[in-house]
Amino acid sequence: MNAIDPRPVYTRATEQAAALIGTVRPDQLDGPTPCAEFDVRALLGHIVGGTRRHAVIGEGGDGLAVPAFTDGVKDDGWPAAYEEVRSRILRAWAGDDRMEAPVRVPWGEVPGRAALSGFVMELVTHTWDLSEALGHPLELDQELAEFALSNARRVLPTPERDERTPFAAARPAPAGADRYGQLAAWLGREPLSRA
Repeated sequence: MNAIDPRPVYTRATEQAAALIGTVRPDQLDGPTPCAEFDVRALLGHIVGGTRRHAVIGEGGDGLAVPAFTDGVKDDGWPAAYEEVRSRILRAWAGDDRMEAPVRVPWGEVPGRAALSGFVMELVTHTWDLSEALGHPLELDQELAEFALSNARRVLPTPERDERTPFAAARPAPAGADRYGQLAAWLGREPLSRA
């Protein structure tokens, strides 16, 4: 188990995601992302919906009953939609008791600390996906990627993945890849072709 308190890291990850979401223009919403099944709009819907699900888990509810996607958001409404769930999740996980309380997440029952560390990994990865889709409008925090990569290598220690794992098999990281590039490769992603 990761002994580091993931709450400050998660807070920083949400701040970074919020800043990046704030750069999305309506004309970019139909663009591709490194998640082949998501365009930018669907990726934003997953970030907002997933954050809402994780907030419900932190509140002690059945997060698995909450859809991992949100739709119906106006093209210019994504920053407000994310801010609403971001505020909710930070409140839900603020108490020290949440760190050791068992919670049910898609990968089983784990202490809250482990769940929130997993949520950091997911959010930081999807932030890279969005950044890649948008052409990297903001510099991303490498320390967040380091935390997420460390967690990813701990919970997914082998490069091969089965169909139950929500991440593809690991790919080789491009030469000179930063921590985000290494994280993306470990979770089966590759940069979009800009050709």
